[in-house]
Amino acid sequence: MLPSPSQRVRNRLQQLHQRIGARHWFPHVPLALLLGFGGFWLLQTDLGRQWRHILDLLLNGGRGLHPSLLPPLLLGLGMLIMALGLLFRSRLAWIMALLLAATAALSMAFGAHSHTHLLLGYFILMLALLIFAWRQFDRTSITASTLFALTSVAMLLVYATFGTFYLGADYKPAVTDLVTALYFALVTMSTVGYGDITPQTSEAKLFTVSIIVLGVAVFATSLTAVIAPLLNRSLQRIVNRKGSRMIRKDHFIVIGSTPLALNTWRELARRGHPVTLLMRQEPETPLPDGVDKVIGEPSDGDVLRKAGADKAQSVLAMLDDDSENAFVVLAVRELAGKARTVAAVNDARHLARVKLVQPDVIIAPQILGGELAAMLLTGEQVTADFILQRVFQQSGAPPAAAAAKPAG
Repeated sequence: MLPSPSQRVRNRLQQLHQRIGARHWFPHVPLALLLGFGGFWLLQTDLGRQWRHILDLLLNGGRGLHPSLLPPLLLGLGMLIMALGLLFRSRLAWIMALLLAATAALSMAFGAHSHTHLLLGYFILMLALLIFAWRQFDRTSITASTLFALTSVAMLLVYATFGTFYLGADYKPAVTDLVTALYFALVTMSTVGYGDITPQTSEAKLFTVSIIVLGVAVFATSLTAVIAPLLNRSLQRIVNRKGSRMIRKDHFIVIGSTPLALNTWRELARRGHPVTLLMRQEPETPLPDGVDKVIGEPSDGDVLRKAGADKAQSVLAMLDDDSENAFVVLAVRELAGKARTVAAVNDARHLARVKLVQPDVIIAPQILGGELAAMLLTGEQVTADFILQRVFQQSGAPPAAAAAKPAG
Protein backbone atom coordinates (compact mmCIF):
# COMPACT_ATOMS: atom_id res chain seq x y z
CA MET A 1 0.00 0.00 0.00
CA LEU A 2 1.39 3.38 -1.02
CA PRO A 3 1.81 5.97 1.74
CA SER A 4 -0.73 8.77 1.91
CA PRO A 5 0.23 12.33 0.85
CA SER A 6 0.50 13.42 4.48
CA GLN A 7 2.82 10.50 5.23
CA ARG A 8 4.99 11.36 2.23
CA VAL A 9 5.24 14.97 3.39
CA ARG A 10 6.11 13.84 6.91
CA ASN A 11 8.75 11.48 5.55
CA ARG A 12 10.33 14.23 3.45
CA LEU A 13 10.36 16.58 6.43
CA GLN A 14 12.09 13.93 8.53
CA GLN A 15 14.69 13.41 5.80
CA LEU A 16 15.26 17.17 5.53
CA HIS A 17 15.53 17.36 9.33
CA GLN A 18 18.29 14.74 9.27
CA ARG A 19 20.08 16.22 6.24
CA ILE A 20 20.51 19.70 7.72
CA GLY A 21 21.29 18.40 11.21
CA ALA A 22 18.35 20.30 12.69
CA ARG A 23 18.45 18.23 15.86
CA HIS A 24 21.51 20.18 17.00
CA TRP A 25 20.09 23.69 16.56
CA PHE A 26 16.32 23.59 16.00
CA PRO A 27 14.15 24.94 17.57
CA HIS A 28 16.16 26.29 20.52
CA VAL A 29 18.48 28.55 18.50
CA PRO A 30 15.67 30.33 16.53
CA LEU A 31 13.63 30.73 19.72
CA ALA A 32 16.63 32.19 21.55
CA LEU A 33 17.14 34.70 18.74
CA LEU A 34 13.45 35.62 18.74
CA LEU A 35 13.42 36.12 22.51
CA GLY A 36 16.58 38.23 22.40
CA PHE A 37 15.14 40.34 19.60
CA GLY A 38 11.92 40.79 21.60
CA GLY A 39 13.88 42.01 24.62
CA PHE A 40 15.89 44.44 22.48
CA TRP A 41 12.70 45.65 20.78
CA LEU A 42 11.02 46.24 24.15
CA LEU A 43 14.00 48.22 25.44
CA GLN A 44 14.19 50.24 22.24
CA THR A 45 10.47 50.99 22.29
CA ASP A 46 10.19 52.07 25.93
CA LEU A 47 13.63 53.60 26.43
CA GLY A 48 14.52 54.66 22.89
CA ARG A 49 17.61 56.79 22.54
CA GLN A 50 17.54 57.70 26.23
CA TRP A 51 19.44 54.58 27.17
CA ARG A 52 22.68 56.54 27.69
CA HIS A 53 20.94 58.97 30.03
CA ILE A 54 19.23 56.12 31.89
CA LEU A 55 22.54 54.27 32.23
CA ASP A 56 24.18 57.39 33.68
CA LEU A 57 21.35 57.73 36.19
CA LEU A 58 21.68 54.09 37.23
CA LEU A 59 25.43 54.39 37.71
CA ASN A 60 25.41 57.79 39.43
CA GLY A 61 22.38 57.19 41.66
CA GLY A 62 20.42 60.19 40.44
CA ARG A 63 16.74 60.63 41.23
CA GLY A 64 15.82 61.51 37.67
CA LEU A 65 15.03 57.91 36.75
CA HIS A 66 11.25 57.49 36.70
CA PRO A 67 9.91 54.32 38.37
CA SER A 68 7.82 53.47 35.27
CA LEU A 69 11.04 52.69 33.39
CA LEU A 70 11.98 49.86 35.76
CA PRO A 71 9.47 47.19 34.51
CA PRO A 72 10.45 47.39 30.81
CA LEU A 73 14.11 47.61 31.82
CA LEU A 74 13.87 44.42 33.89
CA LEU A 75 11.76 42.63 31.26
CA GLY A 76 14.09 43.54 28.40
CA LEU A 77 17.28 42.63 30.23
CA GLY A 78 15.67 39.42 31.52
CA MET A 79 14.76 38.35 27.97
CA LEU A 80 18.28 39.01 26.73
CA ILE A 81 19.75 36.89 29.53
CA MET A 82 17.18 34.08 29.22
CA ALA A 83 17.88 33.92 25.48
CA LEU A 84 21.31 32.59 26.44
CA GLY A 85 19.65 29.98 28.65
CA LEU A 86 17.49 28.79 25.74
CA LEU A 87 20.65 28.04 23.78
CA PHE A 88 21.44 25.41 26.43
CA ARG A 89 17.89 23.98 26.02
CA SER A 90 17.35 24.61 29.72
CA ARG A 91 13.90 23.88 31.10
CA LEU A 92 14.36 26.61 33.73
CA ALA A 93 15.29 29.17 31.08
CA TRP A 94 12.23 28.08 29.08
CA ILE A 95 9.97 28.65 32.12
CA MET A 96 11.50 32.08 32.74
CA ALA A 97 11.18 33.00 29.05
CA LEU A 98 7.52 31.95 29.14
CA LEU A 99 6.86 34.13 32.20
CA LEU A 100 8.71 37.11 30.74
CA ALA A 101 6.86 36.86 27.41
CA ALA A 102 3.51 36.57 29.22
CA THR A 103 4.32 39.56 31.43
CA ALA A 104 5.40 41.60 28.41
CA ALA A 105 2.18 40.69 26.57
CA LEU A 106 0.08 41.78 29.56
CA SER A 107 2.10 44.98 29.79
CA MET A 108 1.43 45.67 26.11
CA ALA A 109 -2.28 44.90 26.52
CA PHE A 110 -2.95 47.07 29.58
CA GLY A 111 -0.12 49.61 29.53
CA ALA A 112 0.46 52.79 27.59
CA HIS A 113 3.05 51.92 24.97
CA SER A 114 3.78 52.91 21.42
CA HIS A 115 3.43 50.20 18.75
CA THR A 116 1.25 48.31 21.25
CA HIS A 117 -0.54 46.05 18.78
CA LEU A 118 2.62 45.03 16.94
CA LEU A 119 4.51 44.21 20.14
CA LEU A 120 1.48 42.46 21.62
CA GLY A 121 1.18 40.22 18.56
CA TYR A 122 4.91 39.49 18.66
CA PHE A 123 4.89 38.36 22.29
CA ILE A 124 1.71 36.31 21.80
CA LEU A 125 3.45 34.56 18.89
CA MET A 126 6.50 34.08 21.11
CA LEU A 127 4.32 32.47 23.77
CA ALA A 128 2.75 30.10 21.23
CA LEU A 129 6.14 29.05 19.85
CA LEU A 130 7.57 28.44 23.33
CA ILE A 131 4.58 26.33 24.35
CA PHE A 132 4.69 24.37 21.09
CA ALA A 133 8.40 23.53 21.57
CA TRP A 134 8.25 22.67 25.28
CA ARG A 135 9.46 19.09 24.71
CA GLN A 136 12.77 20.36 23.32
CA PHE A 137 13.75 22.14 26.55
CA ASP A 138 14.38 19.20 28.86
CA ARG A 139 17.86 19.84 30.19
CA THR A 140 18.80 20.89 33.69
CA SER A 141 22.46 21.76 33.30
CA ILE A 142 24.41 23.40 36.08
CA THR A 143 25.37 26.28 33.79
CA ALA A 144 21.79 27.11 32.86
CA SER A 145 20.57 26.69 36.44
CA THR A 146 23.29 28.99 37.75
CA LEU A 147 22.40 31.54 35.06
CA PHE A 148 18.76 31.35 36.11
CA ALA A 149 19.65 31.78 39.79
CA LEU A 150 21.94 34.76 39.20
CA THR A 151 19.39 36.43 36.93
CA SER A 152 16.58 36.00 39.45
CA VAL A 153 18.66 37.39 42.31
CA ALA A 154 19.91 40.30 40.19
CA MET A 155 16.40 41.27 39.03
CA LEU A 156 15.05 41.09 42.58
CA LEU A 157 17.99 43.14 43.84
CA VAL A 158 17.34 45.86 41.26
CA TYR A 159 13.65 45.88 42.15
CA ALA A 160 14.31 46.10 45.90
CA THR A 161 17.11 48.67 45.67
CA PHE A 162 15.40 51.17 43.37
CA GLY A 163 12.02 50.66 45.02
CA THR A 164 13.54 51.51 48.39
CA PHE A 165 15.33 54.47 46.86
CA TYR A 166 12.12 55.96 45.39
CA LEU A 167 10.21 55.39 48.65
CA GLY A 168 13.14 56.69 50.70
CA ALA A 169 11.14 59.44 52.41
CA ASP A 170 8.70 56.82 53.76
CA TYR A 171 11.42 55.17 55.87
CA LYS A 172 12.93 56.21 59.17
CA PRO A 173 15.64 57.36 58.85
CA ALA A 174 15.03 58.44 55.25
CA VAL A 175 16.90 56.58 52.51
CA THR A 176 18.66 59.25 50.44
CA ASP A 177 21.26 57.33 48.42
CA LEU A 178 21.56 54.08 46.48
CA VAL A 179 24.16 52.59 48.82
CA THR A 180 21.76 52.76 51.76
CA ALA A 181 18.97 51.43 49.55
CA LEU A 182 21.17 48.50 48.50
CA TYR A 183 22.02 47.81 52.15
CA PHE A 184 18.34 47.77 53.15
CA ALA A 185 17.44 45.58 50.15
CA LEU A 186 20.07 42.94 51.03
CA VAL A 187 19.18 42.94 54.73
CA THR A 188 15.48 42.56 53.93
CA MET A 189 15.90 39.97 51.15
CA SER A 190 17.98 37.78 53.44
CA THR A 191 15.33 38.20 56.21
CA VAL A 192 18.04 39.38 58.65
CA GLY A 193 16.26 42.62 59.53
CA TYR A 194 18.55 44.63 61.80
CA GLY A 195 15.78 47.15 62.47
CA ASP A 196 17.94 50.25 61.93
CA ILE A 197 15.74 51.30 58.97
CA THR A 198 11.98 50.83 59.33
CA PRO A 199 9.03 51.58 57.00
CA GLN A 200 6.62 54.24 58.26
CA THR A 201 3.83 54.40 55.66
CA SER A 202 1.47 51.74 54.32
CA GLU A 203 3.12 51.87 50.89
CA ALA A 204 6.57 51.32 52.36
CA LYS A 205 5.34 48.49 54.60
CA LEU A 206 3.66 46.67 51.70
CA PHE A 207 6.76 47.14 49.56
CA THR A 208 8.96 45.71 52.33
CA VAL A 209 6.66 42.71 52.68
CA SER A 210 6.94 42.10 48.92
CA ILE A 211 10.74 42.13 49.20
CA ILE A 212 10.64 39.54 52.00
CA VAL A 213 8.22 37.22 50.17
CA LEU A 214 10.06 37.47 46.85
CA GLY A 215 13.43 37.10 48.57
CA VAL A 216 12.46 33.84 50.26
CA ALA A 217 10.93 32.49 47.03
CA VAL A 218 13.85 33.47 44.80
CA PHE A 219 16.54 32.19 47.17
CA ALA A 220 14.74 28.88 47.70
CA THR A 221 14.09 28.40 43.97
CA SER A 222 17.62 29.39 43.02
CA LEU A 223 19.14 27.04 45.57
CA THR A 224 17.00 24.18 44.28
CA ALA A 225 17.83 25.02 40.67
CA VAL A 226 21.56 24.82 41.33
CA ILE A 227 21.64 21.83 43.71
CA ALA A 228 19.09 19.59 41.91
CA PRO A 229 21.19 19.08 38.73
CA LEU A 230 24.24 18.31 40.87
CA LEU A 231 22.35 15.65 42.83
CA ASN A 232 20.75 14.15 39.71
CA ARG A 233 24.06 13.99 37.89
CA SER A 234 25.81 12.42 40.87
CA LEU A 235 23.10 9.79 41.30
CA GLN A 236 23.09 8.99 37.58
CA ARG A 237 26.89 8.71 37.58
CA ILE A 238 26.74 6.29 40.52
CA VAL A 239 24.06 4.19 38.83
CA ASN A 240 25.87 4.09 35.50
CA ARG A 241 29.23 3.33 37.12
CA LYS A 242 27.67 0.45 39.02
CA GLY A 243 26.43 -1.15 35.81
CA SER A 244 29.36 -0.28 33.54
CA ARG A 245 31.68 -3.28 33.63
CA MET A 246 31.89 -4.12 29.94
CA ILE A 247 33.77 -2.72 26.97
CA ARG A 248 30.96 -1.32 24.85
CA LYS A 249 32.07 -2.32 21.39
CA ASP A 250 30.54 -4.78 18.91
CA HIS A 251 27.76 -5.41 21.42
CA PHE A 252 23.97 -5.40 21.48
CA ILE A 253 21.93 -2.60 23.01
CA VAL A 254 18.43 -3.46 24.19
CA ILE A 255 16.33 -0.37 24.92
CA GLY A 256 13.31 -0.52 27.20
CA SER A 257 11.91 -2.20 30.28
CA THR A 258 9.03 -4.02 28.60
CA PRO A 259 8.72 -7.82 28.91
CA LEU A 260 9.89 -8.12 25.30
CA ALA A 261 13.00 -6.02 26.00
CA LEU A 262 13.90 -7.86 29.21
CA ASN A 263 13.37 -11.30 27.65
CA THR A 264 15.48 -10.33 24.62
CA TRP A 265 18.25 -9.04 26.88
CA ARG A 266 18.09 -12.21 28.98
CA GLU A 267 18.28 -14.54 25.96
CA LEU A 268 21.19 -12.65 24.37
CA ALA A 269 23.09 -12.70 27.66
CA ARG A 270 22.36 -16.41 28.13
CA ARG A 271 23.95 -17.09 24.74
CA GLY A 272 27.12 -15.30 25.82
CA HIS A 273 26.71 -12.11 23.77
CA PRO A 274 27.75 -8.74 25.25
CA VAL A 275 24.55 -6.79 25.95
CA THR A 276 23.90 -3.32 27.33
CA LEU A 277 20.47 -2.55 28.74
CA LEU A 278 19.32 1.06 28.27
CA MET A 279 16.39 2.12 30.44
CA ARG A 280 14.71 5.43 31.13
CA GLN A 281 14.73 4.78 34.89
CA GLU A 282 15.67 2.11 37.37
CA PRO A 283 13.23 -0.84 37.29
CA GLU A 284 11.14 -1.59 40.35
CA THR A 285 12.56 -5.12 40.46
CA PRO A 286 16.35 -4.91 40.88
CA LEU A 287 18.43 -6.44 38.11
CA PRO A 288 21.13 -9.02 38.86
CA ASP A 289 24.61 -7.80 39.74
CA GLY A 290 26.99 -7.36 36.84
CA VAL A 291 24.34 -6.19 34.36
CA ASP A 292 25.73 -3.54 32.02
CA LYS A 293 23.09 -0.84 31.99
CA VAL A 294 22.67 2.84 31.23
CA ILE A 295 19.95 5.02 32.71
CA GLY A 296 18.78 7.94 30.59
CA GLU A 297 16.51 9.19 27.82
CA PRO A 298 16.58 6.52 25.06
CA SER A 299 16.29 8.97 22.13
CA ASP A 300 18.99 11.34 23.44
CA GLY A 301 22.13 11.20 21.31
CA ASP A 302 24.46 11.66 24.28
CA VAL A 303 22.83 8.80 26.19
CA LEU A 304 22.99 6.52 23.14
CA ARG A 305 26.64 7.42 22.64
CA LYS A 306 27.32 6.62 26.30
CA ALA A 307 25.74 3.20 25.75
CA GLY A 308 28.05 2.71 22.75
CA ALA A 309 25.40 2.86 20.03
CA ASP A 310 27.96 4.24 17.57
CA LYS A 311 30.09 1.08 18.06
CA ALA A 312 27.38 -1.54 18.59
CA GLN A 313 26.38 -4.45 16.39
CA SER A 314 22.66 -3.85 16.82
CA VAL A 315 20.36 -1.48 18.66
CA LEU A 316 16.97 -2.92 19.57
CA ALA A 317 14.28 -0.31 20.34
CA MET A 318 11.69 -2.18 22.40
CA LEU A 319 9.84 0.54 24.28
CA ASP A 320 6.09 0.36 24.83
CA ASP A 321 5.55 3.50 22.70
CA ASP A 322 5.93 2.92 18.95
CA SER A 323 6.70 6.58 18.24
CA GLU A 324 9.57 6.50 20.74
CA ASN A 325 10.95 3.41 19.01
CA ALA A 326 10.91 5.34 15.74
CA PHE A 327 12.71 8.29 17.35
CA VAL A 328 15.37 5.93 18.70
CA VAL A 329 15.99 4.59 15.18
CA LEU A 330 16.44 8.15 13.88
CA ALA A 331 18.75 9.06 16.76
CA VAL A 332 20.92 5.97 16.19
CA ARG A 333 21.17 6.80 12.50
CA GLU A 334 22.43 10.31 13.34
CA LEU A 335 25.37 8.77 15.21
CA ALA A 336 26.68 7.50 11.84
CA GLY A 337 27.62 4.10 13.24
CA LYS A 338 27.30 0.65 11.68
CA ALA A 339 24.72 -0.75 14.09
CA ARG A 340 21.67 -2.50 12.72
CA THR A 341 18.43 -1.03 14.02
CA VAL A 342 15.55 -3.17 15.23
CA ALA A 343 12.21 -1.54 16.05
CA ALA A 344 9.36 -3.22 17.89
CA VAL A 345 5.78 -2.40 16.91
CA ASN A 346 3.08 -2.84 19.55
CA ASP A 347 0.07 -1.51 17.63
CA ALA A 348 -0.82 -2.57 14.08
CA ARG A 349 -2.05 0.95 13.31
CA HIS A 350 1.49 2.30 13.74
CA LEU A 351 3.22 -0.26 11.52
CA ALA A 352 3.21 1.89 8.36
CA ARG A 353 4.54 4.92 10.23
CA VAL A 354 7.38 2.97 11.83
CA LYS A 355 8.34 1.67 8.39
CA LEU A 356 8.82 5.28 7.25
CA VAL A 357 11.95 5.62 9.42
CA GLN A 358 13.34 2.52 7.65
CA PRO A 359 14.75 0.37 10.47
CA ASP A 360 16.75 -2.65 9.36
CA VAL A 361 14.34 -5.05 11.08
CA ILE A 362 10.79 -4.62 12.36
CA ILE A 363 9.41 -7.12 14.85
CA ALA A 364 5.73 -7.18 15.70
CA PRO A 365 5.02 -10.00 18.17
CA GLN A 366 2.00 -8.19 19.61
CA ILE A 367 0.33 -8.10 16.21
CA LEU A 368 0.75 -11.85 15.86
CA GLY A 369 -0.97 -12.77 19.15
CA GLY A 370 -4.62 -12.27 18.29
CA GLU A 371 -4.32 -13.62 14.76
CA LEU A 372 -2.42 -16.72 15.88
CA ALA A 373 -4.96 -17.46 18.62
CA ALA A 374 -7.82 -17.19 16.13
CA MET A 375 -6.06 -19.52 13.67
CA LEU A 376 -5.39 -22.16 16.32
CA LEU A 377 -8.96 -22.06 17.60
CA THR A 378 -10.44 -22.35 14.11
CA GLY A 379 -8.11 -25.16 13.06
CA GLU A 380 -6.12 -23.24 10.45
CA GLN A 381 -2.59 -24.34 9.62
CA VAL A 382 0.28 -22.18 10.90
CA THR A 383 3.39 -22.23 8.71
CA ALA A 384 6.92 -20.96 9.27
CA ASP A 385 6.52 -18.41 6.47
CA PHE A 386 3.45 -17.00 8.18
CA ILE A 387 5.35 -16.62 11.47
CA LEU A 388 8.26 -14.87 9.73
CA GLN A 389 5.99 -12.45 7.94
CA ARG A 390 3.86 -11.58 10.94
CA VAL A 391 6.60 -11.38 13.59
CA PHE A 392 9.43 -9.87 11.55
CA GLN A 393 7.30 -8.12 8.88
CA GLN A 394 9.60 -9.39 6.13
CA SER A 395 8.59 -8.17 2.70
CA GLY A 396 9.92 -11.30 1.04
CA ALA A 397 7.67 -13.66 2.98
CA PRO A 398 4.55 -14.95 1.30
CA PRO A 399 1.30 -13.20 2.08
CA ALA A 400 -0.76 -14.34 5.02
CA ALA A 401 -3.60 -15.52 2.86
CA ALA A 402 -1.34 -17.97 1.11
CA ALA A 403 0.41 -19.04 4.29
CA ALA A 404 -2.72 -19.77 6.27
CA LYS A 405 -4.58 -22.75 4.85
CA PRO A 406 -7.52 -24.46 6.52
CA ALA A 407 -6.64 -27.80 8.07
CA GLY A 408 -8.17 -30.91 6.63
